[in-house]
Amino acid sequence: MTMPGPDKKERTFSVLLRVEPEGGFTVRVPALPEIVTYGKDEEEAVAMAKEAIELSVESRTERGEEVPDNGIVLVRSVTITIPG
Repeated sequence: MTMPGPDKKERTFSVLLRVEPEGGFTVRVPALPEIVTYGKDEEEAVAMAKEAIELSVESRTERGEEVPDNGIVLVRSVTITIPG
């Protein structure tokens, strides 16, 4: 693993993987809402997320925009009854 240089910081982002009925995973990054990507399996989905995060951070940095912190991401399931 390469350590970041003195002018760089490591940042961890939460990613949400949604299993798609046709197969694969759709990936969202709560801290970077512009990111929506896909992978045919979990490994590819996470790799695509990493690439998308790197591109988003690079773009935001070039435009002088803030790179948001990951924040606290809580994922919960809610079960409902559907009539019919």
